[in-house]
Amino acid sequence: MDGKAKARSGGEVDLWSEIIGASDQPSTNAPLIQPVYQRRRRTSHPTPSDSDHPLLLQPTNSNRLSFAAANNKRVSWNRSLSIRGRISIAVAPCLANQPQQKQPRRRGKPPVPKGKAAEQSSFDKERAYFQEVDAFELLEESPSPKHFGTWATGNQTVTDPIPLVSTRLEKWLFSKKINFSCGPSTTLSKILETPAAPMDPIYTSGLDLSSVKTPEKFSPVSLIGADQGCEDINAAIKKLSLASKSTSSHLDRIDPFTALLGICEQPKPMKFLDLFSKYCAPESIAKIGEGTYGEAFRAGNTVCKIVPFDGDFPVNGELQKKSEELLEEAVLSQVLNSLREFEKNDSNACTTFIETIDLKVCQGSYDAALIRAWEKWDEKNGSENDHPKEFPEKQRYLVFVLQHGGKDLESFVLENFDETRSLLVQVTAALAVAEAAYEFEHRDLHWGNLLLSRNGSVTVKFILEGKQISFRTYGLSVSIIDFTLSRINTGENILFLDLSQDPYLFKGPKGDKQSETYRKMKDVTEDHWEGSFPRTNVLWLVYLVDILLLKKTYVRCSKNERDMRSLKKRLDKYDSAKEAILDPFFEDLFVNN
Repeated sequence: MDGKAKARSGGEVDLWSEIIGASDQPSTNAPLIQPVYQRRRRTSHPTPSDSDHPLLLQPTNSNRLSFAAANNKRVSWNRSLSIRGRISIAVAPCLANQPQQKQPRRRGKPPVPKGKAAEQSSFDKERAYFQEVDAFELLEESPSPKHFGTWATGNQTVTDPIPLVSTRLEKWLFSKKINFSCGPSTTLSKILETPAAPMDPIYTSGLDLSSVKTPEKFSPVSLIGADQGCEDINAAIKKLSLASKSTSSHLDRIDPFTALLGICEQPKPMKFLDLFSKYCAPESIAKIGEGTYGEAFRAGNTVCKIVPFDGDFPVNGELQKKSEELLEEAVLSQVLNSLREFEKNDSNACTTFIETIDLKVCQGSYDAALIRAWEKWDEKNGSENDHPKEFPEKQRYLVFVLQHGGKDLESFVLENFDETRSLLVQVTAALAVAEAAYEFEHRDLHWGNLLLSRNGSVTVKFILEGKQISFRTYGLSVSIIDFTLSRINTGENILFLDLSQDPYLFKGPKGDKQSETYRKMKDVTEDHWEGSFPRTNVLWLVYLVDILLLKKTYVRCSKNERDMRSLKKRLDKYDSAKEAILDPFFEDLFVNN
């Protein structure tokens, strides 16, 4: 190509001469840095290179710099990104903006001798060459695509769809659409063998749900095309074929709301009163708390946490949660429930995580009994949430029916140092068990997510990696709640919330213990929230010690203060709750079995 390019030297334009010539014109504005696109051409003048840059000058190139300074010429830096020899990108920042000397005029072509006619330049060969090159579609190279997940090839656009859910939960729930090499864990398989929901999405608000029919008995096994004789989804997956067309067509029709109904064992949403009447008389319903995303009501011996979702308007100043978000929290709650079954778990078990008794999807307005309970609490405490009457009739809610764990740490009054130690050891042991079982990280264990009560118990039992251990409780019972931000590995799926999508979570006031803990978590994870970082559990243990040092609800001696501050220092050296549970602070709380 070089020889052919020389034949066009009569019409050649020197890129660097144009740039230098343009800089001679006076301008009040700072020079702009712009990419210049043109075909790569061979020039008769030498092109400055990286070695001419004063910051990149090697000892052997010192004569070049002195030569440029002696002639008072500007020194430029040229970096070319070549695309298969067709296009060059020249970036020319002015690094030495000195007055330029006038460039000598080019000498014209030598006169044609008399009697000889000037030959007409012919570019037929060059034209044919470039026509041949232009016939090919070349991959456009770019350091970053304009649209995430999209790359351009010629005039075509290939888009890689981005999943709506932050994890691969949808793929796990009903089969492994891509990888069939292994089946899901037995525990989660049993959880998901539930009556199914209608196959067609029901996002349309005007749809009459009464017309939707559901098979009497349905499970993910039948959904993925397995025989009726399969007792477990593991066996069903083994029978699947990668060439199965019916499987993929079924998967494409499943939406997160349908999956959520399946988890809740419902063919369609139910009314609030139908749910609450299972646990108490309507007149005994009482509101006991609230949060940004929902309300908490006491119904008999249970607590019903109501969370609106899938609406197109904000609730309490925040966007409503989506079905896929609550789907993950629902599955995660069911998985942690399995840790309570000591007779079935010989490796890891505990009862510290709040028991989820039931999960139901409701739709419609708050019933009169719920409105009365909400307004009564508002009169006494002053609610910061929107009045439930503002919700439309078609609003959807997910109701978590939980055991009553008592009061949160913020309002609970600890009576002595033994109760403080009992609180710390129960939380640490529970996190250690969940780490060992599911790589669990809570990631939001502030004092509003710890419930305490006094039940007169003497000890509490845990199983950690096959070893049974017990601790003195001094009559205190602790429950960990709210797994919205949590991360868990079920063995087949990693459920997590991508906190990088919520930058405001890390912009809390400086010095605030909770806000500082969020920022420390971000440093530990480096904003990659899918990975396993058990150190985040230790960060919340440090937060808890700080809160207990500030929460002086009883008279503490100086030794108690020193012991807690020493514990805080040692926690900084631990990378997981499994390491922290072996700390000397908890030694005298162990009970030999």
